[in-house]
Amino acid sequence: MSENGKSRAGGADMDPRDAIELQVNGEPRRVPGGLTVAGLLDRLEVDRRTVVVELNRRILRRENLEEEQLDAGDRVEIVRFVGGG
Repeated sequence: MSENGKSRAGGADMDPRDAIELQVNGEPRRVPGGLTVAGLLDRLEVDRRTVVVELNRRILRRENLEEEQLDAGDRVEIVRFVGGG
């Protein structure tokens, strides 16, 4: 969350003219065009070390998150690891 309480992944710091719409864990979300998967995780304040990311039904390798560019209509699933016994 940003200081104004809005999620940075679709918050006030984004120019709506440059935004694209995609699905994140089944929810519609507007994000800046040109954003990478790593950038999305950063904007959502998600620790990359604790999640697996699926982009359009394809599991991404952690080392490729910086290179995977998001496009309008993409479907992103972020799955968090949960410990326990």
